[in-house]
Amino acid sequence: MNQEECICALATPAGGAIGIIRLSGNNAITITDQVFTSASGKPLTGAKANTLHYGEIKDKDGKTIDDVLVSVFRAPHSYTGEDSTEIYCHGSRYILQQVLLRLTEVGCRQAEPGEYTRRAYMNGKMDLSQAEAVADLIASTNKATHQMAMSQLKGHFSNELTRLREKLLKMTSLLELELDFSDHEELEFADRDELRQLAETIEHTIAKLANSFGTGNTLKNGIPVAIIGETNAGKSTLLNALLNDDKAIVSDVHGTTRDVIEDTVCIEGLTFRFIDTAGIRDTNDKIEAMGIERSFMAMDKALIVILMYDQQRPAGDFSQFYSQVAGRLSGKQVILAVNKCDITADIPPLLNEIVHDQDSAQFHTVTISAKHNTNIDTLKSILVKLADVPDMSANDTIVTNLRHYEALTKSLEAITRVIEGLNTNLPADLLSQDLRECIYHLNEILGEFSSDEVLKNIFSHFCIGK
Repeated sequence: MNQEECICALATPAGGAIGIIRLSGNNAITITDQVFTSASGKPLTGAKANTLHYGEIKDKDGKTIDDVLVSVFRAPHSYTGEDSTEIYCHGSRYILQQVLLRLTEVGCRQAEPGEYTRRAYMNGKMDLSQAEAVADLIASTNKATHQMAMSQLKGHFSNELTRLREKLLKMTSLLELELDFSDHEELEFADRDELRQLAETIEHTIAKLANSFGTGNTLKNGIPVAIIGETNAGKSTLLNALLNDDKAIVSDVHGTTRDVIEDTVCIEGLTFRFIDTAGIRDTNDKIEAMGIERSFMAMDKALIVILMYDQQRPAGDFSQFYSQVAGRLSGKQVILAVNKCDITADIPPLLNEIVHDQDSAQFHTVTISAKHNTNIDTLKSILVKLADVPDMSANDTIVTNLRHYEALTKSLEAITRVIEGLNTNLPADLLSQDLRECIYHLNEILGEFSSDEVLKNIFSHFCIGK
């Protein structure tokens, strides 16, 4: 990637009212000037930073492609840290294609995925963790994921890591100072008790960040909810009601659903990933049996399990079904959804005895009619309550990136070895080695040093215009 080159890309979806084309590079303003004619007759090269100009984009024959607005940003005060322009056109696909074609004719290159953000990172406008937060912000689908991405983009995560790194560097420098005077055995620049206390504080902070990954990953990918029950209990009907869509096929034929059907929906700012499963029963059908096995697998992965019970069927039948799944409910939140309350609202006493006899799971009962959407809102409220997502402020740091989690885990292992070494009076050179390893992995997150391969992998997942 040559950062001297001027790059261009569409930054908005084509077909809307307005389309925006971004340019960035040392000659971005000059190149824009070659295709833009200002209504004032003044060239953009003389324009002040952060100004907006009206005019026309013309083709190579001098014919007008579109009336546009052009904004001018001068280095280093731009997103990329380079001279940049943005062209605001009408959103026609044809117009946008013609403007991009005209820009390439005068020496501009089509941007690679994530190249704008990569240039921002390379030019010191943000560290690597903040750059990754840009992609998370674009991909955010609910309040929680948006809030986490914004927190990281604002540097809350980076600042916390920087503070940790500074403390680690101080510890390392004191230990290595001792090594410089190793011929004076009586000299000890680093008080071991203070070092131990500091190391334990750092360990606690890193562990807290690493442990937040579980919550962050769940919020990012959606809280998995498995809908489990006998055949024809109303599982697919419930899924359709929750999604407000005919996602799953519904019929009176037993064993209609033979595979896992999955989709997401946002409820009160949280994304839930609902999994409709094959009805659990004894069967000689090999395909249906495979679907039932997948039902068990989905239940194992779920944080919340909705057990469906058909009011029109004997509670004794449910007891037999429940005996097959009870062992897999340990540690999970379980909602007993008593379906078809529009036909009968009476819950068989045996049903409560069956489910509440298990101490391994926490049960919550709700009567619903999946077909008529009765009490579906009540079910949704229970789901939000059981999700038990901690309240997050704008300054909270929650790790959502697997790369960050792996680096934090390795940092934690290194600082734990430091504490163990202090407890066993390990020599300063060995302690220093583990401290430097801890710093190394924190620097990996911040991007203080990263191979081209790592950077290419990170930015390849960005959209073209970012």
